[in-house]
Amino acid sequence: MGLELDCRMHYQGRTLAGKAQLEGDCIFFRGEERLKIAVKDLRSVTAQAGLLHLDFPGGPVALELGAAAEKWAHKILHPPSRADKLGIKPGLFVRLVGQFDTSFMDDLSCVELAVGKTKADLIFLAAEDRDALARIPGLARGLKLAGALWVLYPKGVQVIREGEVLDAGRAAGLKDTKVAAFSATHTALRFVIPVAAR
Repeated sequence: MGLELDCRMHYQGRTLAGKAQLEGDCIFFRGEERLKIAVKDLRSVTAQAGLLHLDFPGGPVALELGAAAEKWAHKILHPPSRADKLGIKPGLFVRLVGQFDTSFMDDLSCVELAVGKTKADLIFLAAEDRDALARIPGLARGLKLAGALWVLYPKGVQVIREGEVLDAGRAAGLKDTKVAAFSATHTALRFVIPVAAR
């Protein structure tokens, strides 16, 4: 989840009330007017006296975020890595199912790969089509109680849809808790064992 806050925006000589949201690679403002700023288009980001100042090709904008302005600036300037978003930390046991690129394998350099019947803290299933979703119930049994199963699937294609991934995870008794951008071509959806079932 991103950051979200009711605020006022100063833009093009006007002050507008609405809601600011930092989600993924974009900053949104929704209110009397709507504005979308891609983080990649920002020329500068500063926080001063409760204002978040953003300079981008559409002109400078300031968001009245109060004490949160510093936090937003930090998150924009220092976005979490893919490993951070997926909960990859030293000492975890990780199981991989499917094909993964070398950049993701580099992200896993700090973890132990789970083999055999070892329960895993994190399981990553590369689901390139609907048939791969049939593996979810078996993989769920290989999770540690506080572990997570990430299902990675292609974005915006008909071979597999988010609804199908959600249905498969829920049918296996899991709870979906997070969606993250895995790459330019794939989305990651996290499932966990519900607290009541642990």
